[in-house]
Amino acid sequence: MAIPTYEMCMLPLLKLYADGKEHRSRETVPVLASHFGLSETERRDLRPSGLQTVFDNRIAWARFYLKKAGLIESIKRGVSRITPRGLNTLKDNPAKLDRAYLRQFNEFTEVDSRGTDDEVNEGMVSDQTPEEVLESAFAAIEDSLATELLQQIKSCSPAFFESLVVEVL
Repeated sequence: MAIPTYEMCMLPLLKLYADGKEHRSRETVPVLASHFGLSETERRDLRPSGLQTVFDNRIAWARFYLKKAGLIESIKRGVSRITPRGLNTLKDNPAKLDRAYLRQFNEFTEVDSRGTDDEVNEGMVSDQTPEEVLESAFAAIEDSLATELLQQIKSCSPAFFESLVVEVL
């Protein structure tokens, strides 16, 4: 199985909190990895920064959005629990939780920077975390710049190319 998106992690994460107990963030990751049947390789897959795994990052974003919607609350650093709103949400038995579902809560709408404006959302993939969107955009800009630079260099004279190589070395 591929690593689930942060939106796919929201409902299982909220259900994990359904017992009303306080949960440490780092304790939820292995439980959810088991829930999704992730392999060790998928669990260790690092983000481009090399500082955090992709799955840990997606769980963190799922937790962030659930907090902003008021479905869970922070007790202290790295410790959260479900709120009455979160329990009521689970009683409604939603098929899935995603940003569109969370927009029904005013607190979430205030912090959801993309809002519901279709022009803003055009071209955005909702299952990517904001960091993944930025990384994808940066990679696309880098590729475009590299292609444009190569075309510019190819269109220059051999003398220019020779001086460029000397300058780079």
